[in-house]
Amino acid sequence: MKRALISLGQQALLILLSVVSLYPLWFAIQTALKTPQAYALDPSGIPRAPTLENFFSLFDVMPFGRWMLNSVVVSFISVAAATLIAVLAAYAVVFGRFWGQRAFFSLNIALMALPPVALIVPLFTFMVQVGLINTLPSVMLIYTILVIPFSVFFLVNFFRELPLELIEAATIDGASHVRILFQIVMPLSVATTATLIIVNAIWVWNELLFSLVFLQNNTQRTLMAGLALFQGRYSTNEPLVMAGAFLSILPLVILYLGSQSFFVRGMTAGIGK
Repeated sequence: MKRALISLGQQALLILLSVVSLYPLWFAIQTALKTPQAYALDPSGIPRAPTLENFFSLFDVMPFGRWMLNSVVVSFISVAAATLIAVLAAYAVVFGRFWGQRAFFSLNIALMALPPVALIVPLFTFMVQVGLINTLPSVMLIYTILVIPFSVFFLVNFFRELPLELIEAATIDGASHVRILFQIVMPLSVATTATLIIVNAIWVWNELLFSLVFLQNNTQRTLMAGLALFQGRYSTNEPLVMAGAFLSILPLVILYLGSQSFFVRGMTAGIGK
């Protein structure tokens, strides 16, 4: 009886947390389906006459499609480059033998504690000097650099849980490090790598500070930077703003739902070993 009550309490708590977490999404949807007049009369109520006008208006009043395409390109290239570099670096830290190996990993951990805001001025100066300001490659380079330390740390902790006997056996058989990495280590790390990609993609997609500073051309903005200025310009039209907010998070929701099984497996990898 006691166990049943505890289990029931846990389920009730999880349901409550789910409702609290999903309410902002519901509020954005039901607000986006209202006209400004209907929203003024009943801000939190269910729309009585739902309309998709706000979603179509987004593409008329702002280059919303261009912003979303920019975010997709920036997120894909940044996360792909960071993941490849992190995989190679983590493999070298765990299975390699080179001078300064521990110092390299310690430096990587130290870089995780470095606040990104402290890098804005030197990075801005550098981008101006090399002519990359107001271009997508500037934020791609910055995002790649910023997510590498966490990615290396994340993968190193998982690689250390892999059976060392497999690596030693492959080495004795004469397999190269490249073959060991891509034929042994990576197939065992699919869920963990997918989890890392999801986490980094969410961060890059939602990042606002660097995109606002480095992308000042309206057509070069990422989606979040564009929406930040968009919200200030159309602050009196809340349904239009909520339509933009809903469309901005929709790709992330699809990404998570499509890779949920990998995400759960990746987050629990190593538990109980």
